Amino acid sequence: MAIALFGTSADPPTEGHRVLLEGLLQRYPRVASWASDNPMKQHGQPLAVRMKLLQALIAAIGDPRLSLEADLSSPWAIETLERARRRWPDQELVFVVGSDLVAQIPRWRQARAVLGSCRLAIAPRQGWPLQGGELAGLEALGGRAEILTDLMVPGTASSHVRQGGPALAEVPPALRPLLLEHNLYGLAGPPSPPAP
Repeated sequence: MAIALFGTSADPPTEGHRVLLEGLLQRYPRVASWASDNPMKQHGQPLAVRMKLLQALIAAIGDPRLSLEADLSSPWAIETLERARRRWPDQELVFVVGSDLVAQIPRWRQARAVLGSCRLAIAPRQGWPLQGGELAGLEALGGRAEILTDLMVPGTASSHVRQGGPALAEVPPALRPLLLEHNLYGLAGPPSPPAP
């Protein structure tokens, strides 16, 4: 049985994250997700907040085959895969990334070991087409990449939300009340009524 592993900065989760998670549930019998710190990014909210936002999205999707696995969280994919291997020693691990991350993979810590310990699944993201040499670079490191051609993730981006503007539409409806209530990412909710 294959388990799809999808780690994300979730800073905040967007409609793209929702579409990807729901699409993975159509392909794999089990999907595990978590929020993590990406050493190649600056984050807008602490990891604990991003984990809660991802948990709210997973709860809204409401499929028991999809779970938040916070203990898989690590800035390093190799550590995440080692933890997943200990938890599911007899399962095939499918490590899922968006097409926007493919060019970074050869620079990941122990990239060859990462690619040798899992099957890599690449979800195409609108606006981030795969470049010709990217797949060849993964294969040169021993990677077995599968492109999820039937799954097109919208070009929504957490960075749009963090930068403000009309980006609230890029956030799944289930998360909007949390963002507004807690004034996350500069999105303020309606003013509180005056105290009696």
